[in-house]
Amino acid sequence: MNGIPELGIGIGWRPEIADAVEGLSGIDWVEAVAENLCAGHLPDSLVRLRERGVTVVPHGVSLGLGGADRPDARRLADLAERAEALGSPLVTEHIAFVRAGGPLTASAALEAGHLLPVPRTRDALRVLCENIRIAQDALPVPLAVENIAALISWPGEEMSEGQFLAELVERTGVRLLIDVANLHTNHVNRGEDPAKALDELPVEAIAYVHVAGGVERDGVWHDTHAHPVTRPVLDVLAELRSRVAPPGVLLERDDDFPPASELAGELTVIRETLTIAVGASGATATATATATATGEPAALSEPPVPHRPPTDATRERLALRQAALLSALVAGTPVPEGFDTRRVRVQSRALAAKRADVIAKVAPELPGILGSGYRPAFLSYAANRPMRAGYRRDALDFAEHLLIDGRPEDPVARRELTFWWQERAGSRPPRRATRLVRRARAALVGIGR
Repeated sequence: MNGIPELGIGIGWRPEIADAVEGLSGIDWVEAVAENLCAGHLPDSLVRLRERGVTVVPHGVSLGLGGADRPDARRLADLAERAEALGSPLVTEHIAFVRAGGPLTASAALEAGHLLPVPRTRDALRVLCENIRIAQDALPVPLAVENIAALISWPGEEMSEGQFLAELVERTGVRLLIDVANLHTNHVNRGEDPAKALDELPVEAIAYVHVAGGVERDGVWHDTHAHPVTRPVLDVLAELRSRVAPPGVLLERDDDFPPASELAGELTVIRETLTIAVGASGATATATATATATGEPAALSEPPVPHRPPTDATRERLALRQAALLSALVAGTPVPEGFDTRRVRVQSRALAAKRADVIAKVAPELPGILGSGYRPAFLSYAANRPMRAGYRRDALDFAEHLLIDGRPEDPVARRELTFWWQERAGSRPPRRATRLVRRARAALVGIGR
């Protein structure tokens, strides 16, 4: 296994807090969402951080390594390009699926716009292992994969999270990015013990650790990355630190960004938690700390075991299960047998709300044009119209849906929306475009009278 250097204490770099991140003291490294970067035009802030010697790690969110399909070659090439442009020592992704359907199921391709859990079964593990091996071969630096937060559990699971991660590392040699907030989320939402997971997974394979905030509503923990880090999450961090000295620990924040002073305060609390936990860490953490101090992380005790690739039938079985679940979440189809219907519906509403929030950022003109009517209109649209080709296309499809339906009712707003759509739509399927253009022309003529 390729070594991972000691990273230290870091923070998630986001454009909204770029200046604050540059001004924070004691930051050894940052992590940036890979899909938001262009290798040939890196943000000035990241360039300045790199010039100061701050390590930048690209964090992917769209590979879908836990999906039934093999990783997309273009997405892998893009991730590799970003890693090379940043001079990164590793890249990270998630143990999740983000899309389903398509050729394996002879059905329409669906996008989740979110990280969804894979079933902890032998079939899913075989598929995940091969997908990770494909990614490892395509990337110029080591790969680490992250455990995700989940609201729903798959029926018929055969392993705990710790066992699943342990077998994954054993079969592929992949490093782990352990998110302690996600372990806490799974404790609240699925009754899984974080300490048990930490006991079962190979802590010596940890590349670094995520710490993030969330909020509990009606007995459900929402991993928002938009709230302060809570004490239960810090307690899980302390549990992890009592077992091993991780090469890096990073604070994540993705929304509702606080002042720089609050971010600095959270980083201080994280440092204090790690320091306090050292006393209970024992020999394992001491040995790991000695190894990382020299830049050589502890190696796994055994090399990866031979891997039996999944058959096409294995991938097809997984594809059908994932497509059925995702369709229930984003297209309003019946909940597959064995799932908790209430939790699936809660997750479905959360996905629609996330789509609305992201679209408002990707296309801020839409809430500007629609005003207070934007959110209810989008949630109604999203109830049975799944995203199929990313958020930018989703924004166009939403605007198109409104215009075909003769909305918004206000003629000035309808005209603004028509111009917005016309400037961005490009070529469209003939019959659908013809129908929309006719309505758009009629709207413009009516307004011009």
